[in-house]
Amino acid sequence: MGDPVAGGWRGFAPLLAEALGAAELANMSSSGARVADVHSTQLPAALRAAPDAAVVLVGMNDTMRYDFDPLRLRRMLADVLRALTAAGATVVTVRYHDHARVFRLPGPLRDALTRRIDALNRVLDDVAAEHAAGVVDLDRLPGVYHPSSWSVDRLHPSELGHRLLAASLADEFEAVGVAVPGEVSLESSGGVRTSGFDHLRWLIAKGLPWLFVRGHDLVRYGLRVLLRLDRS
Repeated sequence: MGDPVAGGWRGFAPLLAEALGAAELANMSSSGARVADVHSTQLPAALRAAPDAAVVLVGMNDTMRYDFDPLRLRRMLADVLRALTAAGATVVTVRYHDHARVFRLPGPLRDALTRRIDALNRVLDDVAAEHAAGVVDLDRLPGVYHPSSWSVDRLHPSELGHRLLAASLADEFEAVGVAVPGEVSLESSGGVRTSGFDHLRWLIAKGLPWLFVRGHDLVRYGLRVLLRLDRS
């Protein structure tokens, strides 16, 4: 559930399902999903599927929006985890790394995004603890800050990144008592290799326009933080 983070590849979910020996995979995620989407749309669909295990990976998209509200996110995430656990599912959620380091944002924007991710992680930690959910900490994921773990857009994982995520989720499910008969291979199947020029071309053609459209509030927030620091 949440944002599929597939980025053109099949994603971590099928790899994890194979390791769990799942008879069926119900992937409720949708591109660009926010916590409100999970709460209002994906959760009812997930409950109809009656899952034994569920992954809730959501929140990063919220950190880039004007209406970012940790208290509201907490209420909705608590509803999601409460409903899933009440339905008998073992839940694993994901807390985030400092993605500003992956984006390589300039100082004020980096600080603004980092502050919001920290606030989101506090929410995720609290809700997971309340509902005895497992937690994968992406900041501890091997290679999370290495370019090889990310696609050219630096937003979606590469194939290796998906495999690392699936392996960590499998380990966490096992830690919370779910049988994991299989393993997730970290051997990538190959594919298109990207160069520094590819990254630069994407940044100019798509990255900066995306940041302008999706991160306009983050820009304003970063400027407000900078002004407060200057006045202190």
